[in-house]
Amino acid sequence: MEETRKSAEEFLNLIKRSRRGKFKIYIGMSAGVGKTFRMLQEAHTLLRNGIDVKIGYIETHYRKETHDLLEGLPVIPRRKLFYKGKELEELDVQAVINLRPEVVIIDELAHTNIQGSKNEKRWQDVLEILEAGINVISAVNIQHIESLNNEVKAITGVEVAERIPDKVLALADEVVNIDLTDDELITRLKEGKIYQAEKIQAALNNFFKPEHILQLRELALKEVASQVERKVDIEVPKNAALRHEKFMACISSNEKTAKNVIRKTARLASYYNAKWIVLYVQTSKENSEKIPLDKQRHLINNFKLATELGGDVVQVQQNNVPLAMVEQANKHHITTICIGKPHLNLFKIIWATNIFNELLKNLSAYDIDLVILS
Repeated sequence: MEETRKSAEEFLNLIKRSRRGKFKIYIGMSAGVGKTFRMLQEAHTLLRNGIDVKIGYIETHYRKETHDLLEGLPVIPRRKLFYKGKELEELDVQAVINLRPEVVIIDELAHTNIQGSKNEKRWQDVLEILEAGINVISAVNIQHIESLNNEVKAITGVEVAERIPDKVLALADEVVNIDLTDDELITRLKEGKIYQAEKIQAALNNFFKPEHILQLRELALKEVASQVERKVDIEVPKNAALRHEKFMACISSNEKTAKNVIRKTARLASYYNAKWIVLYVQTSKENSEKIPLDKQRHLINNFKLATELGGDVVQVQQNNVPLAMVEQANKHHITTICIGKPHLNLFKIIWATNIFNELLKNLSAYDIDLVILS
């Protein structure tokens, strides 16, 4: 009976995927590399070939060469809203669905919608349009990807507020990197092709330093390579002899370190195109009656983060943390366990128990790797 139910669910998911619109994302290392320009070029090519393509939302940032490309392309009027006394414009999701173009161009995937909109984020608008069977071409900068948040902050010193979950990128049928060298990008900036004159020097002194650009460029190239590997893994017949990776992030109630472990495990899983889970072992010291409210909030936030990044959350009650790790690893067919550095409370608990060696033996016996994340 269970096998029949799973088979029916898989077939239903297959039908849903076939009805869903195709999704293409252009990725860039920063503003100004030419993502919007490329999308508009593609729109003209599609239009010349008889495809019903429309502009849902494009942000030209007053760049003349980009703005000029809008000429001759059918544009869906934006939805107008009043917010704090100002008239603002947003993507009109319902208008797109009603018009049902074959392809719609929607820029700024990480954008946060104005308060009062149906969806909080534009990527949620895009998913709704895809579910309606409409093909979407969109764009995002590498710094807006959720699991890269820590790395981007380390590179630039800036924590990007608007982010998209990695699961959105995983839904893309095609991911294309728009690449420029640091010299080319800085030249474009100095020529006024990215920002207006009064913002150029500040940009050169901060975000657009050559060393920042190089590191962001590397992140973008790695991300696109990872997505290509995912596509190959899905579409190219698998070798049954290959080991299918599955990761398990083991976290404690410590907010910052747990976030780090979750994000890094998500990146590892993305690299291997693998499934992953987050395990929280609740000991008697942290049961619902004893755990402080702030730690409860941290746990809820971290569970939410894990879900947004595409992981499943598993919570068990057990005083023997290492034993719980082994049991859950076997139950969920885990190939790699990820934990934080030794200063983590979780690791101290493991190290303090007399069965730590037994844990390593068990992991070795089941061919499970243990990764200690920095």
